Amino acid sequence: MFLSIKKIPEVSWSSKNPFNIKPKFSSMFFLCLGLTFFGLGEGLLIVSNSGASPWSVLAQGISLNVNLSIGVITLIISITVLLFWIPLRQKPGIGTILNALIIAAMIDICIKFVPTPESYYSQLFLAFIAVLTVGLGGGIYLVANLGAGPRDGLMVGLQKKTNLPIAAVRALLEISVVSIGWYLGGTVGPGTLLFAFGIGPAVALGLYLVGKIFS
Repeated sequence: MFLSIKKIPEVSWSSKNPFNIKPKFSSMFFLCLGLTFFGLGEGLLIVSNSGASPWSVLAQGISLNVNLSIGVITLIISITVLLFWIPLRQKPGIGTILNALIIAAMIDICIKFVPTPESYYSQLFLAFIAVLTVGLGGGIYLVANLGAGPRDGLMVGLQKKTNLPIAAVRALLEISVVSIGWYLGGTVGPGTLLFAFGIGPAVALGLYLVGKIFS
């Protein structure tokens, strides 16, 4: 059922306009809550030591072929993705800025306080939990409608253009990205594949749950 979702649900705490410099408290609260879960999931994936996210694999693959660091490549990729927002008519907002700040902070917290599981299967389980957490966080913060991060904005814009389910659009994006990164020499692990194939359904599930609970 949730796999067929084609738009972001609107609830009582959704902002009417993404470009809202004075949002209501509830919109800001759920935006920050969602981004906190999103960043927690990203951090757990790193801590699981089962493979980087697809976009990190792409950055790694490109960096192996040009004389630039992974960090610089990641910045260039983010800027490039934002440029794709223009023809897709996506609007940035407070959430676009907080996306980078909160997620980065949560990743650092995870790396510092969450130990890597010793067994292989525990690492895979943690990666599975990471994908679900990112999906839930994505569902919460996207419903706040205060501006998406670069990748989520691209997903929403492409969904509007193609009218495909959100789960399918996100999965196609992530699989394409990790395929290019792997072809260029990036390292792919089981957690990478789990994220690539699972993040689309996870985000759709997050949107579905938020819509059902707060409708």
